[in-house]
Amino acid sequence: MQITSAPMSLAVSMNHDNATHDAILQSGEFAVGILATDTDPALIGGFGYRSSRDTDKFADASVITQGGIPIPKDVMAWITCKVTQRMDAGSHTIFLGEIQDGALLRQDAIPMTYAYYHTVIKGKSPKNAPTYVESE
Repeated sequence: MQITSAPMSLAVSMNHDNATHDAILQSGEFAVGILATDTDPALIGGFGYRSSRDTDKFADASVITQGGIPIPKDVMAWITCKVTQRMDAGSHTIFLGEIQDGALLRQDAIPMTYAYYHTVIKGKSPKNAPTYVESE
């Protein structure tokens, strides 16, 4: 989510159990990929439903590298950030990042929201996602 416009910054919430959490702690950087509504579900499943502790998520993906951070080529836009602060939020850490760079790769694309993902694609949130709700 966007936090401020000057300096341009955003925040991400990452489960303590995720390998990405540890990677952000180690590197002090992260990238955010913005997906389009027509994103191949294989990209979502490949990154959202597997752990980097068990598999190389980038092995089957075409990637670009920005500042040493791999980013799937199939995103509609990307943003890289340098961590400026972090806050423990129980099961998650909220990382505040100052935006370093970014690019819009597809001007014709429509950004995918969580509402679209859940209602149109009928997608579910992985257990470690901040949006995960346990089924009753």
